[in-house]
Amino acid sequence: MATRTDESRFRSRTSETFTRIREDVISGKFAPGTKLKIEEIARALDVGATPVREALSSLSSDGLVVRQDQRGFRVAEISASEFGELLDIRCLVEERALRLAIERGGNDWIEGIVLARHRLQTSSRSGEFDLEWERCHKSFHMALNAACGSSILLRLCNQFFDENNRYRSIARTTGSASRDVGCEHEAITEAVLARDADLAVTLLIDHYRRTGNLLQQALISKAQSIQTGPGTS
Repeated sequence: MATRTDESRFRSRTSETFTRIREDVISGKFAPGTKLKIEEIARALDVGATPVREALSSLSSDGLVVRQDQRGFRVAEISASEFGELLDIRCLVEERALRLAIERGGNDWIEGIVLARHRLQTSSRSGEFDLEWERCHKSFHMALNAACGSSILLRLCNQFFDENNRYRSIARTTGSASRDVGCEHEAITEAVLARDADLAVTLLIDHYRRTGNLLQQALISKAQSIQTGPGTS
């Protein structure tokens, strides 16, 4: 008979497994379209098949993984057109979440933003997918919306952030030489702390769309290079 301790350990393993697989999908370690073999992942992570299966099921709900009837799981494919739609919907959702957070947020919310900003500012970033920086980056953006009061909005913000990061990792773009992402984060923070909702939303959406434009260009270039690759006449 399973004890509470056993159940707690199982939930912990499942949560850790979910996090590891999600990070591998977002970072591009598991490329789009890759078949995710439960037994192989279980061996690599030194866990049982059940935590892996449950983690993949959860990831399929988030749109990062696709469940195929009788054929297991695959990493979701990507496309420039799908990314454009994702960006538009993300901007709508985050505008609503941020306006509500500015309206409803108290001292704990402000302290959370200040702490998340500090951790992001003090985290170094390499040119490739830097896991620690990515975690701080996500914590910062989630902190902005944390006081919106809607679990649905927060879930969507979390999901869209992960999907966007997967596109950014696969496109291998971290910005441009003329862009100072740190200054953009700082400007957004100051507008939020001043409770200037209109300015904060404008800065946040501009921040997302600058990244989005770079990603769109990179994705289109990748698609064109594949079409005109070796063997193409």
